[in-house]
Amino acid sequence: MAAALALSGAFAAPAGAVADGHDATPGMFPFSVKFTMTNIPNPDGTTRSSACSGALIAPQWVITAGHCFHDVNRNPVSGPVPYPTTATLGKVDLADAGGKTANVVEVRQAPKGDIALGKLDKPVYGILPLLVNRQQPTVGQQLTIAGWGAKDSVNPTPGTHMTYGGVAVSTVEDVNLLVHGVSPAPDTSACLYDSGAPYFRPIGVKAGVLVSVESDGPDCPHDTPETTTRVDVVADWIGSQVGYASIAANE
Repeated sequence: MAAALALSGAFAAPAGAVADGHDATPGMFPFSVKFTMTNIPNPDGTTRSSACSGALIAPQWVITAGHCFHDVNRNPVSGPVPYPTTATLGKVDLADAGGKTANVVEVRQAPKGDIALGKLDKPVYGILPLLVNRQQPTVGQQLTIAGWGAKDSVNPTPGTHMTYGGVAVSTVEDVNLLVHGVSPAPDTSACLYDSGAPYFRPIGVKAGVLVSVESDGPDCPHDTPETTTRVDVVADWIGSQVGYASIAANE
């Protein structure tokens, strides 16, 4: 499954990102966000760490999968961030200099679909946020995914280098969008810890229009449909939350 996976203790072992994707090169997709979560409570009183992916959609707001923020019973929650969560963006490798780092301080779950907005403790300037699509996607539409997940489902760990790939829309549902891999391979797919990763129409390598976010799928890599959540169905809600009417694209 492409959902966020809990890790017991600290992260360990090498990791990649989007399965069978391209390695991002410096300067690509600076709006892509890597979330690092720590001290997540377990029902037995222990804690764990995990990770998700996402994107900047306004200077102080990021978007990701709703299931990335949950209570001890894994029910999605809104309000103060339920465990320490750091957002890193503006770089393609964690070892790179520069980039931006902020803490998520508040979570707001969307009224429909597996989407959450995270408010940062400070605005992020110098990076173009993704525009939010308002039009219904179409079958065959080509999109790009950029994420920080694992590269396969065998002993997966969060990625330390951003990876990206091309997909095409297979099915348009009321809330969800099913996609399948196209480039660089038919099994290019989201993986564990890619939850919330953006699927977007690129405008060069520094901007784009967000169409959906990663939700769930089979073990990766795979060439079968991946479930993503459409942003156009909650675009008005997103605009009302972040206070930036200009984030929505009417293309």
